[in-house]
Amino acid sequence: MNHAYPCGTRALDFLGTLRARRNPAPTEMLASPELLHSWFVESGMLDDGPDADQADLEAAVELRESIYSLVEARLAGRSLPADAVGVVNRRAADAPIEVQLGADGTRRSGSAVQGLATVAREAVEILGGTDAALLRECGRPECTQVYLDRSRGRRREWCAMRTCGNRVKVSAYRSRHRTVP
Repeated sequence: MNHAYPCGTRALDFLGTLRARRNPAPTEMLASPELLHSWFVESGMLDDGPDADQADLEAAVELRESIYSLVEARLAGRSLPADAVGVVNRRAADAPIEVQLGADGTRRSGSAVQGLATVAREAVEILGGTDAALLRECGRPECTQVYLDRSRGRRREWCAMRTCGNRVKVSAYRSRHRTVP
């Protein structure tokens, strides 16, 4: 598996394709059309990859960065940047993936453009609806993953306990139990 999906929503997991974005050298998980192709399949959005090309990859990165810009604005309580709103709305206006019911269950198919439209539509629903108040950024300093805090009491601190939460807790434990020479 090339990608991680800790957030529970594809639109927010899509933001995580640029890992540790505040680091001097963030890790780009969409470094090639093939990685975009695998993101669609691994996320469960499409049953078969859309054979993405370079133009699809550029559109995906533009959409990701626009969504992140909107999330940052929501988290900071600022107005949404008009250019980012325009990008997301243009992508959301495209046809979404096709979902069909068959004898063997559900079948999801479509192009990269349709996959990006589906991501954009989900982002619009999150950012423009009541879920926007639930947006949080992971509390681990190296992580910039964004998630919806649906926990009781709204006190969730990490994008995922098994990764970031565990790392923070192990680090704190080691700090407390380190012997001073």
